[in-house]
Amino acid sequence: MKQNVFIILLLFLFTGFWSTSTYATTNNNENLVDFQIEMLDWKKVNKIIPRYSKFTVIDVETRKSFRVQRRAGRFHADVQPLTKKDTKIMKEIYNGQWSWRRRAILIQSQNKLIAASMHGMPHGAGALDNGFRGHFCIHFKGSVTHRSERSDLSHQVMIHKAGGTIDEFVRDLTADQLTTTFLVFIKNGDLGLAKKVALTNHKKIKKELQKIKAIDAINWKLLNSEELDPYALEASIPVEVSMMVKKVGPVKTTVTFQLIRTSPISPWKINVDPLLSLTKK
Repeated sequence: MKQNVFIILLLFLFTGFWSTSTYATTNNNENLVDFQIEMLDWKKVNKIIPRYSKFTVIDVETRKSFRVQRRAGRFHADVQPLTKKDTKIMKEIYNGQWSWRRRAILIQSQNKLIAASMHGMPHGAGALDNGFRGHFCIHFKGSVTHRSERSDLSHQVMIHKAGGTIDEFVRDLTADQLTTTFLVFIKNGDLGLAKKVALTNHKKIKKELQKIKAIDAINWKLLNSEELDPYALEASIPVEVSMMVKKVGPVKTTVTFQLIRTSPISPWKINVDPLLSLTKK
């Protein structure tokens, strides 16, 4: 079955994310194929998409897809859009502006559908006549960056989103880890993921979370806090935050996040009001 005739019909769970099965069919409605989404380790993926192989990238949020070729990459895949048309589709996914923000994607290759994460910033070398100046990176479970050889949490979170395991991932986080993960959601501009862990004193949390869109960039450092009782139901996590906010400019301050949970085995939730209040003049 030729790769370029697949139409992906995305099925979401009631939470709005992928089910563990997605379906692909040819454009003449023949041979419906059931793909099981897999969260494969990079060591396995590295063999499925060797250097110079071509495959399809499917964006989870927009459902748009485009073709790429892997050009390099030792610990993750360095890839390029195949054609100028593919570059155009990729840029549309990023709302017309290249960005380092990670996005949840699926890779369709060799009758496999693999959970992954990409960023959208051309960098480094490029070899194809595709209107894309350089390459971009795709990470999988177990991937690390080439410079630090460390796992990139921003990518790993999006891999869980693509694989339909984000709820399980968030459920097991400590208060410190949940705070860091929430800030990763902000960094990636993912309102849907932020809503999963957010609390607010305002009546309409969805409307309140729209303020995240004003944050163009964010960096943070968790400050030392008291060791938390494993049975505690409340936590205060101080964080040094640096942001670039639309119509406000640079913001650098310390934000103390309040977290709560209903029992020692329940997932933590985080009050986002102290951070979002900084998006207004």
